Amino acid sequence: MTTSRARVKQANRFAWPIIVIVSTLTIQVVGLPADQAGEVFWTEKATTCVILFASAILFSRLLSIFFDRQLKKNRRPRLLKELMTSLAFLSAAVASASVLFGDSASSILAGSGLIIAIIGFAMRNVVADILTGVAFGLEAPFRIGDWVDFDGATRGQIVEIGWRSTRLLTRDATYMILPNSQVARQQLTNYSAPRRHYRSQITITLDHDAEVSFAKATLLRGALAAEAVLRDPPPDVRLIDLSLDGAVYSVRFWVPNFAEDIDCRDSVLASIASALREAAIGLPRQCAKRQASRCTSRYPSEQSNGPILKTAA
Repeated sequence: MTTSRARVKQANRFAWPIIVIVSTLTIQVVGLPADQAGEVFWTEKATTCVILFASAILFSRLLSIFFDRQLKKNRRPRLLKELMTSLAFLSAAVASASVLFGDSASSILAGSGLIIAIIGFAMRNVVADILTGVAFGLEAPFRIGDWVDFDGATRGQIVEIGWRSTRLLTRDATYMILPNSQVARQQLTNYSAPRRHYRSQITITLDHDAEVSFAKATLLRGALAAEAVLRDPPPDVRLIDLSLDGAVYSVRFWVPNFAEDIDCRDSVLASIASALREAAIGLPRQCAKRQASRCTSRYPSEQSNGPILKTAA
């Protein structure tokens, strides 16, 4: 029942533009009375303008159905549909002016060029935002629903791409509005393209006393025990540096999507902390404290209740 009503509603949207086009074409085919000089009355010109605008309306509604059905899965912005609709009506307006005014239409447009230039200079920032929004609609560097990062300072999910601004919602439920021209000048990282899952990593420094193979196996066991990360591809562990503080390991794992990045890191860190505790592997600071405590217990006579002051000889 609901489907039939929707179809009837869509049919009604196309009914009156088609009726108007057919009616005006019929009037022009039948013919209108001419004046004594044989010129066509203004009524015929008006009917031609009506046909042009009715065609633009029909085209915009066909375009709307096309975008709603075919491009919904691709999360295309509304901007592209609005742009093509505006071009259709602009073309109808220019053609109507040519029909009504004839050769004088070009002179009118040429005379208004200076005014258009002045207005364009005054609104150059707005024009830059609009042109950038058009470029976003055509190139689609990000789409509605994508998680993005701008210059490492702004992160969030795209909720709308408009004529002048791009709007996103951060993980803290903060609604942000960024001008399109400003977005175009920033470095973009799209965490949702080409796929939503991506690899993340955590750097952990362990003491040199821990054998490398044993430390890597312990870290990997902790990463595999994390519930939030993906199992395919599996996590892995790499030794990336040997410093004075200790051996630096990189635990790499795959995140299902950017919205779960914090939860995945929390799960991996908690599991690794538990695995290190079970394996009795300490962090460099903990090992240094244990060595200091062994030294003080070996030489109890050197302990003092107060600070030790040294003076230069």
